[in-house]
Amino acid sequence: MEAETTRPDFWLDSARAQSTMRQLSAAKEVVQTWRQLEIKVTELRDVATLAIEENDQSLQEEIQHETDKVASQLDELEIRLILSDEYDARDAILALHAGAGGTESQDWAEILLRMYLRWAERHQYQAEILDTSPGEEAGIKSATMEIKGDYAYGYLKSEYGVHRLVRLSPFDADHARHTSFVLVEILPEAEEQTDIQISPDDLKIDTFRSSGPGGQHMQKTSSAIRITHLPTGMIVTCQSQRSQFQNKESAMKVLYARLFQLERAKKETEKAKLKGKRIDAGWGSQIRSYVLHPYRMVKDHRTNHETSNTTAVLDGELDEFITAYLRSKVGEEK
Repeated sequence: MEAETTRPDFWLDSARAQSTMRQLSAAKEVVQTWRQLEIKVTELRDVATLAIEENDQSLQEEIQHETDKVASQLDELEIRLILSDEYDARDAILALHAGAGGTESQDWAEILLRMYLRWAERHQYQAEILDTSPGEEAGIKSATMEIKGDYAYGYLKSEYGVHRLVRLSPFDADHARHTSFVLVEILPEAEEQTDIQISPDDLKIDTFRSSGPGGQHMQKTSSAIRITHLPTGMIVTCQSQRSQFQNKESAMKVLYARLFQLERAKKETEKAKLKGKRIDAGWGSQIRSYVLHPYRMVKDHRTNHETSNTTAVLDGELDEFITAYLRSKVGEEK
């Protein structure tokens, strides 16, 4: 890649050049991490030999402490090695869609939105809500957010699917037990004009007034954007930003990601047909259940990983579930 960047015509295609530079930067970071670890291990081994020869207990304790830190770093790097798919290192677009059940499911969608915001915060990822559609009484009908950070898509792809909540309803006068469903979509952020190209002639762009909360400014100006991709009929809206330009920019970002995902899905379908694999479509069955009554438990149905600490999970502590899923995929044929 470095050799490619020295070619005289490298910057003639700026989009491809920028993509190559990002890949090169990521590759350099990986190499640097392993080289530094290699140096650290060599130094520890040499010092350990000296500590044993001199029977220096305090030095041996210090070496043990440093060795534990190296082991912990290796555990993290092992997960990174699992994240070896082509798009794992990218930023992610996360979309939530409340299922049937009205207010119950819409409230559940908002709880999940907060959960993912807290997860991003724990990892020091940058999370921005691009669009929300508020519920009639409470919660949200849908929401789209962008999560930026190293391997955001690789980690979050484990969350794709239907999430099921069982609880005593706070909206039911009888406090009866209700089951709610929300579909979580995870898309890798597309690199415009590199992963996929969109002709301006294929777009129909409409403006309208933002609905729901957002203040006086949003209610009085037609700042909300609706973009229709004519060849596919795909529609993307955005109304969370203050300006029309910002809403259009966010909507295009989501459109690129959705069209890119559509292309990837087509290729995967063709590959699956050739291999004779079963193809799942639509919502399907839930991937994870969050039970708050009559007992407390979160269980992932793909890995059977579970915990009774539901409060922690809903507060963004998802790493155990994500790691269990990623480890379960090791060795699967691609």
